[in-house]
Amino acid sequence: MSESATIHKVGIIMNGVTGRMGTNQHLLRSIVAIIQQGGVQVSSSEYIMPDPILVGRNAVKLRKLAERAGITKWSTDLDSLMKDPAYPVYFDAQTTGRRAAGVRAAAAAGKHVYCEKPTAVDTKTALEIYDVCKKAGVKNGVVQDKLWLPGMLKLKRLMENGFFGRILSVRGEFGYWVFEGHSIPAQRPSWNYRKEDDGGIIVDMLCHWRYVLDNLFGKVRAVSCLGATHIPERIDEAGKPYRCTADDAAYATFELEGGVIAHFNSSWTTRVDRDDLLTLHVDGTLGSAVAGLRECKIQHYGNTPKPTWNPDIPQPIKFREGWSEVPEQEAYDNAFKVQWEMFLKHIVLDTPFPWSLLEGAKGVQLAELGLQSWAERRWVAVPDLE
Repeated sequence: MSESATIHKVGIIMNGVTGRMGTNQHLLRSIVAIIQQGGVQVSSSEYIMPDPILVGRNAVKLRKLAERAGITKWSTDLDSLMKDPAYPVYFDAQTTGRRAAGVRAAAAAGKHVYCEKPTAVDTKTALEIYDVCKKAGVKNGVVQDKLWLPGMLKLKRLMENGFFGRILSVRGEFGYWVFEGHSIPAQRPSWNYRKEDDGGIIVDMLCHWRYVLDNLFGKVRAVSCLGATHIPERIDEAGKPYRCTADDAAYATFELEGGVIAHFNSSWTTRVDRDDLLTLHVDGTLGSAVAGLRECKIQHYGNTPKPTWNPDIPQPIKFREGWSEVPEQEAYDNAFKVQWEMFLKHIVLDTPFPWSLLEGAKGVQLAELGLQSWAERRWVAVPDLE
């Protein structure tokens, strides 16, 4: 960076980043990484530099995290920061139940808002905070990280080049075994498994599947979802047993605009026998693809084998050998960091940023309708939100 470069410093209130996702993906791998690279370059002599202050309720955790991240500023006084013009952006990574109050306060203070998902505990509240931001005239956005995963970008490029022909169906498999904690410690927080603390995999993951489906394959028009609480008891962070009141697995089918059918299994009670923790299998009239978080393999119509059903002999076709890897044709950065850079450009340069809190509300809506479908044992239509 030259001495004559123009630096746009953007103060960011980062609320709730002491949690796993906030610490790793948003602070260390996004904001700190952007600072270390010299900011977001927007021209040969112009950069955007984030200036974060960490906010939360636990001073000890904040101090330790700030030292770890090399951040000099932290505070437990959110109210005073809301009045400070040095911080025009508010980021929220708190638990879902706390998010709406933080966003409302930020909008009232004239702060631009960027937040994690789910954006609220119900669709009504999610739409309300979007309207609050819109009426306050502040820019707003929601994290939609999976759109910038290398595997998803490779799928998008295949679609742009007409590889699939007409897409017929999408099958998503997500999850892994989360240990109960009786002998091996759990690798997810206990609130995930308590409905009273806004836990549950339907609430957690259908928000993701909404933006993945809407942006890649077609708008979601209807949902049929069955949830389950397969593990009834787990051990919390204090070593005490607790009753699981939220779903730990979800089996959902989605009808998309244009006739595409998508089915997603989401589970914290499954052992992985696939190439990644998330895989999307896309079938089209001209070809198929299976994408993970980073890799993507394809099979064209001309390379498709012609099997016949005969259970009386060993399978003669080595099906996995008929697929080829999509090569690395572009550079891929951390997905959270990519969207952070886009949001910072939106704040400073007013570049387009379509992933507003309205998109966040659509994710909450699908989760809520998924829960309704489970409770009522039926298909539920997904109406448009505007």
